[in-house]
Amino acid sequence: MGPQTAFCHNPECPASGKVGEGNIKVHSLKERRYRCETCGKAFAETKGTALYRLHKPVEVFCLVLTLLSHGCPVRAIVAAFGLDERTVSDWVGKAGKHCEAVHEHLVRDVELGCAQADELWVKMVGRRVWMAMGVAVPSRLWLGGAVSQHRDMRLVETLARMVRATAPSPGLLILTDGLSSYVRAFRKAWRQPLRTGKVGRPRLVEEPGLLLGQAVKQYERRRVVGVAHRAAIETLEAIEAALGATGSGEVINTAYIERLNATFRARLAGLARRTRSLARRQELLEAGMWLVGGAYNFCTPHHSLRVEAGGGHKWQERTPAMAAGLTEHVWTMRELMHYQVPLPEWVAPKRRGRPLKQCRQPVESLAA
Repeated sequence: MGPQTAFCHNPECPASGKVGEGNIKVHSLKERRYRCETCGKAFAETKGTALYRLHKPVEVFCLVLTLLSHGCPVRAIVAAFGLDERTVSDWVGKAGKHCEAVHEHLVRDVELGCAQADELWVKMVGRRVWMAMGVAVPSRLWLGGAVSQHRDMRLVETLARMVRATAPSPGLLILTDGLSSYVRAFRKAWRQPLRTGKVGRPRLVEEPGLLLGQAVKQYERRRVVGVAHRAAIETLEAIEAALGATGSGEVINTAYIERLNATFRARLAGLARRTRSLARRQELLEAGMWLVGGAYNFCTPHHSLRVEAGGGHKWQERTPAMAAGLTEHVWTMRELMHYQVPLPEWVAPKRRGRPLKQCRQPVESLAA
């Protein structure tokens, strides 16, 4: 146990979310609990993680999540470990929410260079939904995803906001397919209010530096017979120059995001083209998407990202998070599930009513 890296989880405590303040002490070494000296509250070591209030061994929990993130059906896990199907579904939901929180906290301020976005349909029990995702081409970093019942503007705008929240600067090349909603959605995500100090709502101005190219596939008898390259934002020459600078190819393409879609179809049982392990609830599908995405970013070494380590034929395996500079080592599933997302800083509540008497004394003395 390390009190130096723990923080208080009480939202009403002034030291909430602060690390290294010296207010965290060991409350029970046997039960692995801490105590905050500021507010006097005790909490478990796993508070704020996916391991909190887990009634099964941690090794079994992490092993099941590893199998699920590599495409193992739930029924196979139930038969192998003797677990209840509702328990496995609850673990997926808990791990998915945790991975989403870790993604929102860590995947920020990443130099993307070039990003690709695409959507794929997912067959569920009795219906079909759409899943939109994005990927950074140089680091192969998964930028997040969204699930919707319709392939509409709301789905694309959600993905565009995720990409904009990840990029620290507005200068970015984005490659998509021929869906016209991408142009409007990314233009809207790249707008910022122009504050002039005048009364009223500020005018929204599009930030410079956004490049958007589209690869429009041409079909004949349900077969792709050609691809047309279109510059939706800026010129085709500027997009080709950005492609060469980021090493994303010579022409506008969506090969990297389509390859990522294939990875998700192989790792998430409900996304397979022909399967009997269909998802029943959209919330569970979203949780599985975040679980697979978190394991892909932090726990899975990518073959194309490895670098030479010393002389000879030695290679250093790297994950997309390592290539993006978010971490320095390959995470294990237990390390991912045990990561604690810091809480926002405590803000003192505003006091309503008349000011206190001691607060009025300086004013009265100044008036005298």
